[in-house]
Amino acid sequence: MVDVDGVLIRGRPEDGRHWSTFLESDLGLRTDDLHREFFDSHWNDIVIGRARLEDRLPEVLERIAPHVTADRLIEYWFEQDARLDHRLLQDLQTVRSGGFQVHLATNQEHRRAQYLMHTLGLADTVDGIQYSAQIGAKKPDVAFFQSATSGVGLLPADILLIDDTPENVRAARAYGWEAILWAGEESLLDVLKEHFPTKFAVNKLQVS
Repeated sequence: MVDVDGVLIRGRPEDGRHWSTFLESDLGLRTDDLHREFFDSHWNDIVIGRARLEDRLPEVLERIAPHVTADRLIEYWFEQDARLDHRLLQDLQTVRSGGFQVHLATNQEHRRAQYLMHTLGLADTVDGIQYSAQIGAKKPDVAFFQSATSGVGLLPADILLIDDTPENVRAARAYGWEAILWAGEESLLDVLKEHFPTKFAVNKLQVS
């Protein structure tokens, strides 16, 4: 189970900075306004599937940036938050070639989940996606881990989470998953070889 933002995707394709770094200069929309009026007020409902992005965002933009359409902002956001870690992707392919399932386990709303899988092409490199809007709960809520476990048809002890958020790692371990706090400084294969050489049969993989 692999987290997306901060793990598999790291910011802007050009430089890895946050997707909204040049939001004001590019679209004339202040980041502080967007966070206060949209993310602080609406995001929790959207990311757990209680509301739709395309329903809540237009009414906010009408107040704070009427010159920007919801579709334009969504397109900008998704394109600017799409820097894939290709070294990690390559390691995940090696893991899959060794007979292991690889799933995304991520807090996402429906539209970006589809973007990740189909526009960015992750559907070709992972076995599936377990995401919060589909599940109705987000990490680190225990309901997320319960549903994701059922979704892949495995026992908790047979699942390993790679995540960059300490709270998510602690919650995964409390539920019975293995979990790695990811910093992106080492290759995944080296980490697996060091920490899980027997349990996840890493010796079967082509780890140099």
